[in-house]
Amino acid sequence: MDRTTVDWHGYIPAVTTPFTSQGDLDLTAWDEQLEWFAAEGLDGVVIAGTTGEWYTLTATERATLFTHAARRVRGRYTLLGGCNAYTATAAIGHARAARAAGLDGILLTPPPYVVPNARETIAFYEEVSTAVDIPLCVYNWPRGTGVDLDTDTLTALADLPTVVAIKNSTGDFGGFVRGLVALHERVRYFGITTDAVGAALMRGIGGDGLMGAGAVLGRDHPAFFTHLAAGDEAAALAVGARDRVLMQAWFTRDYGPRFASAPAILKHALTLRGVPAGHPRRPLLPLTVAEADQVHATLAELGLVS
Repeated sequence: MDRTTVDWHGYIPAVTTPFTSQGDLDLTAWDEQLEWFAAEGLDGVVIAGTTGEWYTLTATERATLFTHAARRVRGRYTLLGGCNAYTATAAIGHARAARAAGLDGILLTPPPYVVPNARETIAFYEEVSTAVDIPLCVYNWPRGTGVDLDTDTLTALADLPTVVAIKNSTGDFGGFVRGLVALHERVRYFGITTDAVGAALMRGIGGDGLMGAGAVLGRDHPAFFTHLAAGDEAAALAVGARDRVLMQAWFTRDYGPRFASAPAILKHALTLRGVPAGHPRRPLLPLTVAEADQVHATLAELGLVS
């Protein structure tokens, strides 16, 4: 497998998992979310990723989300299963569930909290890649794992038989560009920012899009990449500027939230937009009134709420 094995491109966000106020999975709301993503023209979604609160999900719940999504929207946009876990054995179990459900691929970080070295990280991915024949996107997520995968490590991972893509959420811009230069012809490469810098990188080097979070802006997110592909950079930058408003108001440069938790922020924003995103699951908590007001103010600035 390599980048030509899949057609992943554009905007493929990690999406929220809807829970009831009692903390149960809300599969009716999940179906409604999946349909909204389709109506808004998203290029794909990541299910049970960090934004989807994977760390609160049982293996059964994760598999249920995979199966429901595949039954509802498979073939309409790309479906990637988040398989983050502390051990390769657990990640393999999630990957097998994604494959059984018929998802298009999986997304996987190095094991969180463990802080493995490069040799251990490569061995972890190799074990998963060998065990499950499904396209794999390596997710470099330093904020969540304590590990920032350098270009040498990413290059070694790109050699694994099922690795077809990299989502590089490093806060090191130089490292991001070095990885893009080294690997864009071998694997799909995500993390392109929706601004003039991102447009210049795609025009001058390559890249495949952005795996963002939440999809709060709906159709504006994929439109950045659609406009670039059509050669209309001015239109791309216009919709990209809207994304930058949201990112700068709610998140820091290393993609950490400025207040509350990212799932709580994104769920409240989606709810204000009429999408049944549900509640965060403990240990995460709903927004305070002041935090909710901040989210509302940003959406009002963008003309999405009154």
